[in-house]
Amino acid sequence: MESAYRIGIDLGGTKIEGISLDASGYEVRRVRIASPRNNYRRTIDAIASVVRDLDSDLTAGASVGVGMPGTVSPATGRVKNANSTWLNGEALDEDLEAALERPVRLANDANCFTLSEATDGAAAGADVVFGVILGTGCGGGIAVRQRVLTGPNAVAGEWGHNPMPWPRDDEWPGRACYCGRTGCIETFLSGPGLAHDYAFSGGDPVDAAEIVRRLDGGQDPLAEASLQRYEDRLARALTSIIHVLDPDVIVLGGGVSNVERLYRNVPPLLRLFGGDTPRTRLVKAAHGDSSGVRGAAWLWNVPESRGSLY
Repeated sequence: MESAYRIGIDLGGTKIEGISLDASGYEVRRVRIASPRNNYRRTIDAIASVVRDLDSDLTAGASVGVGMPGTVSPATGRVKNANSTWLNGEALDEDLEAALERPVRLANDANCFTLSEATDGAAAGADVVFGVILGTGCGGGIAVRQRVLTGPNAVAGEWGHNPMPWPRDDEWPGRACYCGRTGCIETFLSGPGLAHDYAFSGGDPVDAAEIVRRLDGGQDPLAEASLQRYEDRLARALTSIIHVLDPDVIVLGGGVSNVERLYRNVPPLLRLFGGDTPRTRLVKAAHGDSSGVRGAAWLWNVPESRGSLY
């Protein structure tokens, strides 16, 4: 679908955000509403209302891309693995196309984040980009020459549910993860994972943002120790990605990505097989919280293919 305008939708558990971009990537308008929780039909209606609102400012029809939790299963055509559980098992793409009366492209929200940063963000111009979301969960996505890599199982980039590489004695077998396994990277590197580490080491039960605030004050040795463990774990997890994918750039997003010391302290801890110093750049997302919704709009930046890239 060729259009002078692109609309991107970021479908989250608490809010639905929409953005309209012109052909150059300039933001025309942005809309945000609360997400209807636990109601699939109302979710479809809410997305349609946001698109209609954005359409009203445009002089021509717009393509629509949607970033979503979970993914559409290639086997069933239905949503799977969404933490917004009322989406699971539904034909989201078909229902949105019927409601909007136009084609719609869907992608995992981490894939949209990665595509945004690979297109006109911190990794613009790089051939292979790995995007990481360090937030409530720990998502990942892959873009190759500004096209999302999904894979035949639609799980490319889902590093958060791999085990923590080279675990220390006190990290094994690890905490239980909602996916049913233990020791997943997400249980260590998500915001709640950092908070758990801090509390487990003797701190009081506070969230990751408060731990970072205490760290900045320089008066909390437990916060400093937790961040040092976090940096070591992030370096091990990213080293495993470099060994498999060897990306040009790794982009960090999500709340924990705002900890500036990560970009100084983690690269020296990346230890590759053979002892080489990685040439992969570790950078902070340029578009911040807007990357997901911008990436959804950019899903129409290239022709759709029948393979694993689009």
